[in-house]
Amino acid sequence: MSQPHDAPEGPVRLLRSRHLSPAVPYACAAATDRPGRLLFTAGACPLDAEGRTVAPGDVVAQAEQVVANLRTVLEEAGAGLDAVVKSTVFVASSDPDDLRAAWEVVSDAFGGHDAPSTLLGVAALGWPDQLVEVEAVAVLPDAG
Repeated sequence: MSQPHDAPEGPVRLLRSRHLSPAVPYACAAATDRPGRLLFTAGACPLDAEGRTVAPGDVVAQAEQVVANLRTVLEEAGAGLDAVVKSTVFVASSDPDDLRAAWEVVSDAFGGHDAPSTLLGVAALGWPDQLVEVEAVAVLPDAG
């Protein structure tokens, strides 16, 4: 059925299927056995500290800002990217090159913690000139 990922111990156990293609660049499922709380993030947007969309027209630069903003939210909640159970990457484009470019930035940021993720090309995102957004579900340490 599934086998655990060989990543270091952490709050999330990544699972792979022996029956599905190994070419997929992320785990097909994730689980946690530890007590804890779940954190559901809003979509991290490519906004700077003043609320302006960074780098209009630049998928890579926006993806970098999105990852930085997602890290900030996770850290403020007491977690890191290694605590993410699932993410969704939205790219306002139908061009596969744009989707791949955003995915590479997000994937590189997660490093060996290749949690399950969905990559979507969408018609539009909420902020002016916005091209990339990432939402995540993470496991937080036990409150007690």
